[in-house]
Amino acid sequence: MGTSVLLVMSLAACGETEDTGEEAAEDTTEESMEEEAAEEPQEDTDANGEDGAEADFPVTIEDAVGEEVTIEEEPQRIVSLIPSNTETAFALGAGDRIVGVTDNDTYPEEVNDIQSVGGMEFDVETILSLEPDLVLAHESSAHFSEEGFNQLQEADITVLFVNEASGFDDAYDSIEMIGAATGTYEEAETLVAEMQEGVNELQEQAQEISEDERQTVWLEVGPAPEIYTTGTNTFLHEILEMINAENAAQNEEGWVQYSEEDVIALNPDVIITTYGFYVEDPEEEILSRSGWSDIPAVENERIYDVHADKVTRPGPRLVDGAEAIAELVYPDVFNNE
Repeated sequence: MGTSVLLVMSLAACGETEDTGEEAAEDTTEESMEEEAAEEPQEDTDANGEDGAEADFPVTIEDAVGEEVTIEEEPQRIVSLIPSNTETAFALGAGDRIVGVTDNDTYPEEVNDIQSVGGMEFDVETILSLEPDLVLAHESSAHFSEEGFNQLQEADITVLFVNEASGFDDAYDSIEMIGAATGTYEEAETLVAEMQEGVNELQEQAQEISEDERQTVWLEVGPAPEIYTTGTNTFLHEILEMINAENAAQNEEGWVQYSEEDVIALNPDVIITTYGFYVEDPEEEILSRSGWSDIPAVENERIYDVHADKVTRPGPRLVDGAEAIAELVYPDVFNNE
């Protein structure tokens, strides 16, 4: 369990079912057993855990802004204010309870049929009209949208700020927090374990790569003329470390701008872009850049585009993104088999 998620779970008395025990069952007549069976609630097999047991509410969670948020009952109407929260909720089986998303939500396909509440600046009135019992907000918007969040809380709507994530461990914490808030904590633990297993498999395969075979990768997240890359403390950097590749901008931190001359000096073996969704043919654009022809990545035409959402959103598709990069950088080592 992530240390950033504080859970204080308590069972409501009305939610408990009586356990008669094996000894009591032996002393009960067949008729009374049938009566008890008829009265006994049926197991719930939806998104409440593999054993069918209902999630425990109320639940109190320490969110990303340090507030202890108590959720009295399992949320049935949820508004998500950032795509990563939406993707996670769907992956945990709570997608059918999402009634509001943002203009930036693109995955899964079902989000196209859900009411939008705006972009980075959400529309308070639209959210109120949806009558949610939980708003999954994000740490990054806690301050610049403070007035809007105050309005939601004044309307007795529970707002939970999910932590900002720049690495896989942070993403695991986010998933567990959303799982706790939506009554899908067991599913969250399972998802995190699966993601960790995927990471471990990549790291094990990467051990086959010798120092001589190690590739230097230029990560281009913003195209010319204002070229941007990612240094340390980003998912992309962590992915390169995971697969035993070197980030050409490893001496930088976060998202930084580079000149074309500085990139040429780095002489990368591979170039990976993440903006193919809005720039037509990034590979051809880079191949045509003046002065870049002697860069190994350009000379050998090792320029690839990956889906930005898979390598920047702190959600369940991060491992898919890591696998995609691994296969592009080391095709002889990583494969889908």
